[in-house]
Order: sequence, then structure tokens, then C-alpha cells
Amino acid sequence: MFNPRFRKLVEPLVPRFVLRWLDPFHTSLLERLKQAGQKLPPGALVLDAGAGECPHSTLFAHTRYVKVDRGIGDHTWDYSNVDVLADVCSLPFRDGVFDAVINIQVLEHIKEPRTCVEEMARTLKPGGQLILTTVQCWEIHQHPNDFFRFTRYGLTYLFDQAGLESRVEALGGLFWLIAFRLMAILGFFQKGWRWLIFVVLSPIFGFAIPVVCYFLDPLDRRRDYTLGYFCWARKP
Repeated sequence: MFNPRFRKLVEPLVPRFVLRWLDPFHTSLLERLKQAGQKLPPGALVLDAGAGECPHSTLFAHTRYVKVDRGIGDHTWDYSNVDVLADVCSLPFRDGVFDAVINIQVLEHIKEPRTCVEEMARTLKPGGQLILTTVQCWEIHQHPNDFFRFTRYGLTYLFDQAGLESRVEALGGLFWLIAFRLMAILGFFQKGWRWLIFVVLSPIFGFAIPVVCYFLDPLDRRRDYTLGYFCWARKP
């Protein structure tokens, strides 16, 4: 639930179990992505479609890791580590070349998500896998390049249309969502005299309730309210 840059700053300072309580969405996402990377053999050819600032490259250091982005998502980002500047809806690679494609928190920013998924599927070898994550109950971000929110059924449909076998997992339920919303409220109280309100509410909205919500979240088994999804898809 933290801003990725803020998370990078506090991660060395905060015990991992506390970080899990306060930012379970990104913690769970990174754990699953790390596991996916570990399953790839050394030298596997991996495409990061929509790599941005390439925050996940260390998880795939044992592979041949190709980073692609258009470089327009966020004007504050550093795209200098991107290998190829290209549109993920028109990838400059031949069919069936990659062992795996990852697409992390990108799909909501694509005007033609079906084309994007089909294009990533095109570049996969038979048996290759697509690892994709996207948000659901999230604020508008990277203005104005934020276009869609997806349900598990919408994502499954996109994978089916691209000829991929898939599994879609919700990252958290209603209680993680409540904690996320409460933390977002704190953002309204960080200027001028409102800092006084921030100081009062932070221990409650920024720690106590999120920790309680973390442990209550397993009660929501339906996962109809979720912050986002982690998807595994495979090309037959």
C-alpha cells in the first residue's frame, strides 16, 4: 500500500513482519514474483513488458532479462535502464521467442488491454508463461495514463482470448482494502495546520487499524473486494 519509492526507503529500517502488516499487497506481490523468478532456469529469456524503472530486475538476475517500456508512464521516473523503447501493444520481437513475460502493474495503463495480452502471448514460446499483476480497488495514478480496472472474470476473459491457460489470484480482501483506504486518508492531512490532525490519526489509521485488518483479512474468503490480482498464464 506504500508508494514504491517510499517503500524502498523504509524497507531497510522496518522489520519485515511489520512491513507485511502495513503493506501486505506489495509484500505478497513481490513474494510471488520472486517465486516465479526462482522457477525459471538460468539463461531463460525473459521479457519485462512495461518495465518502468526496472525494480524487479534483481529477481531475474540469473536470466537473460529484456526490459521494454515506452517511457511515458510517469514523468518523474528514470527510464535509463530500459533496453528497448517500444509500445507493449506492438512488441518488436518475433513470434515464440521468450520463455517468460512479466507485466507488473501495467495493464491498467494500456488503452487496448486485449491487444497487449495477445501481443505478449504472441512472443511466448509454447509452454512459456506470462506473469501479470494489476490493480482493482486503487486510486487513479500516473495521470492521465490510467484507463481500466479489472475483475477476475475480465482478466480470465483476456487470457482466454489470447489462447492462454490461466489462474487469477486476488491479493487480499475487504480488510486489506479498508486499511489501504484509511492510509490514503492520511494523505489529506500533510500540509499546513492539518499536520496536527495527521499526528493524531497516524497511529490509528497508519498502524493500529491496518495491523488489525491484516489479521482479519482471511475472514473474507470471497475476495469480491480486493486491491488487485496476481495472474499466472501459460501458452499451450
